[in-house]
Formats: sequence, structure tokens, C-alpha cells
Amino acid sequence: MSVLDKAIVRVMPAVPKPVVRRISARYIAGTELADACRVVRNLNAAGKLATIDVLGEEITNADEARAIARTYGEVFDTISEQGLDSNVSVKLTGLGLKLDYGLCRENLEQVLGAAAAHDNFVRIDMEDSSATDDTLRLYRDLRVAGHANVGIVLQACLRRTHDDIRALADLGLNVRLCKGIYIEPPAIAYQGFQEVRESFVAALDLLLDAGAYVGVATHDDWLVAEAQRALHARRLEPSQYEFQMLLGVRASMGETLVAEGHRLRIYVPFGRQWYAYSMRRLQENPRLAGHIAFDTLGRLIPGR
Repeated sequence: MSVLDKAIVRVMPAVPKPVVRRISARYIAGTELADACRVVRNLNAAGKLATIDVLGEEITNADEARAIARTYGEVFDTISEQGLDSNVSVKLTGLGLKLDYGLCRENLEQVLGAAAAHDNFVRIDMEDSSATDDTLRLYRDLRVAGHANVGIVLQACLRRTHDDIRALADLGLNVRLCKGIYIEPPAIAYQGFQEVRESFVAALDLLLDAGAYVGVATHDDWLVAEAQRALHARRLEPSQYEFQMLLGVRASMGETLVAEGHRLRIYVPFGRQWYAYSMRRLQENPRLAGHIAFDTLGRLIPGR
């Protein structure tokens, strides 16, 4: 990241919300479920799968957490009614993880029940390292309790991830493997670009050797090539894995993966709490943040 990029990232919170919203529209389906369904329908028509995420991490009380759980019930009903090929992703902080573990488990079990009623699936997103232990604990608790329609996310940047894979391997894993976007201290996370890449490849090998179904979540050409090598070496069929990408990011790469016969799932967030999600995406992508900075400059200097 250049000095200019770093400076842009630092001032992002001062950028007017309308400007952020205009740029981040590429990452977010909209504010309503109907917006997400429209996007998913178009993705399905192009041969792509989807996972819908209800934005809402900044909850402050139990009622808000329960409301998000109910919204996911509506999402599953609508997916089924409209015949969409999509599952969902949930953030445990949105279901109350930081308020009470029991509350979060109750809400997540409600979401899993709604998914099971429609023969669908729930992916538990991974958040920053302060939530990792409780997230993995809840995932194990639910799998041991007999919930088969739930998967987890693991982040290659964390030094603990390879050990976590070994500790969870007995569950019959369904994992989204990503680099990880959260800024973590060197003591717990790899800092170097290639370090994270190499951790990703090693984690993928561990998962595949354990018989896991893996969603290879990356927009990195080198990692896509390494993943294809690993998949080919094990002679896996397209039904035994998938690639995953964010809405609005490197669409041409996605088209190539689909054309080559790979399953591709696109992450489709929607909701009224779009701003926090937008800021994370923009801060992880300084070049896009730069576009916003120049757009803002244009608004301040008429005729620029």
C-alpha cells in the first residue's frame, strides 16, 4: 500500500456518505431483500450461485439481534418462493455474540431451522480475532448437536488457522477459506503479502486432505492458479468444491471460472446498515478508496 493509499484510507471516515454509497453500490445489492433477490436472479441466469448476507453487525441489544434472525427466516422463505440458487451468510455479532453467547446460539439455531425447512445452508462468517474462539466454539457445538447445514469461514492470515483446521477436521468440514481482511497484530497474524498467500495454500491443502468441502474465496490470480493445481492433483469434480467472490469484484475472473466449468458463488450483501460494510471494503481496497477521494475533490472544485 503506497503512502498516498494509506493517507486516503485514514481519511475515509470523513468522506460524505452519499459519495461512499455511490461508489460502494458495486459491492452491495441494495437496502432491501428485493434488491438482493434481483441481483441473485441475474447471477443465477449467468450460471453463478450466491450467498445472501443481511448487513447488521452494529446491534446494541437483544431485540435487534432477534430481528436480524427473523429477517433471515424471511430470506429463506423468499429464496424458496422465487426458486433462487442461494444460501446465506451470517455474522454472529449481528446475532448477539458480543451480548451473550446463549442469545447468539438461540438466534443461530433459529436461522438454521429456517434453512433446514427449505433444505438450505448457513455459512457462519468469521469476524475479527476477538470473536474467533467463540465463533469456532459455536460451530463445533452446533455440529456436535447434529446440525449438518452449517459451515464456517477460516482466515489464512491468522497464525492459528492451520491448527484450527486440524482441531475441527473430525466434524466433516464445509469451509470458506479466505485471506482475511481484518487488521490484526503480528503476534497473531501474518503481515507479509506472500506469507498470507502461502498460508492460504497450506490451509487449502490441509482442508482438502481432510475431505472438507471448500469454498475457495479469493480474487488473487496466483491463488486461483494454486487452488486449481491442488484440486486437479486430487482429481476433484466440480461438485466437490467451489470458488467464491465478492459482488462487484473482478467480474471477468468470475466469468472465466464459470466458463472453465467451476462452481462460482457470489457474496451478495444487502441491508440498511450498508455504511460499515462499505467502509471495510473500501479500506481493504485503497485503489477504490482513491477513486472516492478524487470524486470528492471533484465535488469540492466545480468544473474540475
